[in-house]
Parts: sequence; C-alpha cells; structure tokens
Amino acid sequence: MAILGIDTSAYTCSVAIVSVDGEILTAHRRLLPVPPGERGLQQGTAVFHHVQSLPELLALAFADVPATHLKGVAAATRPRPVAGSYMPVFTVAAGQGRILAAALQVPFLATTHQEGHIAAGLWSAGWQPEGPFLAVHLSGGTSEILQVSRKCGGFNISKLGGTLDLHAGQLVDRVGVLMGLKFPAGPQLELLAREAGGGDGEKVRLTSAVRGYNFSFSGPASQAERLLAAGAPRAAIARAVEQCIANTLERVLRPAVIATGIKDILIVGGVAANTYLRSRLRHRLEHRAVGARLHFAAPEHSSDNAIGVALLGREVV
Repeated sequence: MAILGIDTSAYTCSVAIVSVDGEILTAHRRLLPVPPGERGLQQGTAVFHHVQSLPELLALAFADVPATHLKGVAAATRPRPVAGSYMPVFTVAAGQGRILAAALQVPFLATTHQEGHIAAGLWSAGWQPEGPFLAVHLSGGTSEILQVSRKCGGFNISKLGGTLDLHAGQLVDRVGVLMGLKFPAGPQLELLAREAGGGDGEKVRLTSAVRGYNFSFSGPASQAERLLAAGAPRAAIARAVEQCIANTLERVLRPAVIATGIKDILIVGGVAANTYLRSRLRHRLEHRAVGARLHFAAPEHSSDNAIGVALLGREVV
C-alpha cells in the first residue's frame, strides 16, 4: 500500500508515491516553461501549465505504481501553514488530490508546500529530530527563518523572521536573467560563480542588510544591476550574489542560535542547493564559536518536489 503526494508550486509540477514504510516508489516533476528573458510566470499562466502537466505526471506515476495500491492522497493546498496563506497554483493540487481520493475512496490530507519542503529535507538529510529545531526556507517565493517542532502529519512552525522585500531566489533570478542566464538561474549562476575562483583577484561585494531576524535583498539586487551596467565581471557578480546570501543568513542565524539555544538548523528550498552557500554556512556556523549543526537535503531534493508531501500523508492515513 502507498500514498500519493501532489505539489503544484509556482514553477514546478510534481507527484510522488511512497510506501507506508517511507520508501520512495516513484517521483516525477516538471518545470513550468518560462519564456526567455522573463523572470517568472503570472499565476494564471502557471495554473494553466499545471492543468496541462499534472495528468501526464500522474500517468507516469501510475505506470510505476497502480492507483489501486493507494491507501491515501496528500496535496500541498497552500504555501504555508498560516491563516490567509494562498496562491492560485496550489488549487490545482488541491482539486486533483480531492478528486482522486474521492474516486479511490481513500483519505485525503491537505498539507502545505512549506511543510513538504521540511519533510523532504529531513528525509533526504537522514535526520529525525527529537525536539525543536531551526529551519531556513530559501526559494523564489519564500525566505523565512523558522522555529519548528514535529506533529503528526506536519509541523508546528513559528516564524522568527524573513525577507522584507525580495526573496533569495528572486535575487538570484533577477541578477541571473540580467546576465543572460535562463530562468530559473540558480544552477547556471552557480557554475558562472565558480569562474571567479577563490583568490583575492577582482572581487565584487554586495551589501548584507539585516535587522534582527529580518533582512532585505532589494538593495543587493540594485547594486548588482549597477555593477553590470558598469562592466563588472559577470562571474564576480555571480559569486557576490552567493556571498551576499551566505552573509545575510549567517548574521540572522548566529543570534537565533544564541537566543533560542537551538543548535540544529535545517536549510531547505531551491536556493539551498547551492554548493558555495552550503560550504560557507558550514564553515561559519559549525565553527566551535557558534556550535550549530547544519542539515541539508541533497541538492536534487532541495528544490520543489512532492516527496515531502507524500511522506506527510503517510503519517496520517
């Protein structure tokens, strides 16, 4: 017997089926098409693409695991587990999930995109926390610092802080598209940044704007645009973007560890797949002066996927 998970986020359509024992039986996802030079999709356009893509992905999943083997269906029906959290794209997963559950006469779990990210991160990192932990959700649509604890079928989440304007993924994508990279720009920006090397040659720096547990990325985005216009090296600017995000998180997480006394930090979301960011944060925050313990999903499980949604469904059906 197995559980189906569905997630229709801003840029990714995904389905996954897990066994009742937590084994990933099948997982399929598809990036929504974004026209060259654009920095994203309008919600109506994204909903249209989900409606086209989801039946095809479900057909692939059911070719691997017949629908008659399902014990339950789970779907991310909203972005975060807070009152008023809503995005039209999640209505596609919610509607299709409820239809399938009703047709198969199995339970339906409505969960959230953020909880799916956290569940996938814990599974991928091979870590099951016994108590509260800190989590950082970094993507194109969310940049938040959270205090988290487990509950059946999800998490208790308290937001400590987050971005006051642009999300980390938006900073990456805005600068990347300006440099001619394809959206989403994260993987290409990371490759470009490696050309900057690790020496002290031609360095470019972007400011890190932090106030308490809150931060801002609009200033660094404007700085990067001016540097590009002035002819600064693209690789150096790409590395500066990575460095800016790393510095910002360090300045937020250090006091969070001290204030809460919580040493374990889970970092999830598409931006968290960046190798330089991982290495920098480990070096700075796992130092004995701070003593944090960082946990990351594997890069391929950091970006949006339905695996975490399916794993949460397994706990309650």
